[in-house]
Amino acid sequence: MKLLTQEIIKKLPQLYKTENQRDPLVVVKFFFPDFSWTWYGIEFDGKDTFYGFVAGDFPELGYFSLSELKNNRGKLGCSIERDLYFFPKPLSEIRKLHE
Repeated sequence: MKLLTQEIIKKLPQLYKTENQRDPLVVVKFFFPDFSWTWYGIEFDGKDTFYGFVAGDFPELGYFSLSELKNNRGKLGCSIERDLYFFPKPLSEIRKLHE
């Protein structure tokens, strides 16, 4: 599965474009099918770096890379996938899912 399509790239704002928004739109969701971590992309530099919400041991906003997503494997060896059924939604809604 392709983690990032041209269609999604077009929807993702460049890095720092949403930094003054109170509740930016989360555009894309990545997840391990065999592990509990999830990455939500809000901004993208067009090459490798995302800014978004990472729901891991300690959910937080931060940076992560496409290359990192492509190269990591879960506990059972599964690769990270893009949620094909995810629709963009405000960050506040995503945070509520991980409280």
